[in-house]
Amino acid sequence: MPLISVIIPTLNEEKYIRYAFDGLKAQTFRDFEVIVSDKESTDKTRQIARRAGAKVVIQKKAGISAGRNAGAKVAKGRILVFIDADTKPSKNLLKTYSEAIGNGVIAATGPIFPLEKVSKSVYMGYEFVSGIFVELSILFGVPSIVGSNFAIDRKVFEKVRGFDEGLITYEDWDLSRRVKPYGRIEYLKGAYVNASARRVEAWGIGGYFIFHVGNMVKYQLFRSAHKSYPPIR
Repeated sequence: MPLISVIIPTLNEEKYIRYAFDGLKAQTFRDFEVIVSDKESTDKTRQIARRAGAKVVIQKKAGISAGRNAGAKVAKGRILVFIDADTKPSKNLLKTYSEAIGNGVIAATGPIFPLEKVSKSVYMGYEFVSGIFVELSILFGVPSIVGSNFAIDRKVFEKVRGFDEGLITYEDWDLSRRVKPYGRIEYLKGAYVNASARRVEAWGIGGYFIFHVGNMVKYQLFRSAHKSYPPIR
């Protein structure tokens, strides 16, 4: 059995998923499997995944929560690592997580940097949200982990029944709050990924900020979240 299962939800990601596999191919830690949970892509996503040696799961239910949960159901690893299809993991990502999860640490995350060349303001936004904000949220006991770079002990994931499939957005922060009672959550600067900034570029920094701050407020007040997250291709 592999120690780590890397789970990647997909929908028509042939233009980006190569970055994920390039990063996984370069990992210094090798005891892992890759599971692609695909929502009936009509492009070459599944073919690319299979050629890269991934196990492909076809899932019918819409939503990234359903995709991640479908991948987790067939996973064999003791540690589940979630990344997105447009995310390139750093070469020591899995090594860092393999050394961290266990002995009371039940989940971990790390920085997310832009995949493409971006403006200084966009880069600073990434540093603030995935760096300062997420690290402080963990320190203050209200963990807000981004789902594109999320490692968790499989037993804990199963105890809380995974991601809430009733949430179309905010499902990652919701999960990080629900697993908090089961042990420590750590922020690991060495566990970083590079994720596409295509949504920030399409929405603009202001639009991206307003969407997510509004979602945060909505969740805190009503335990609900925005009902749609339009795909950016």
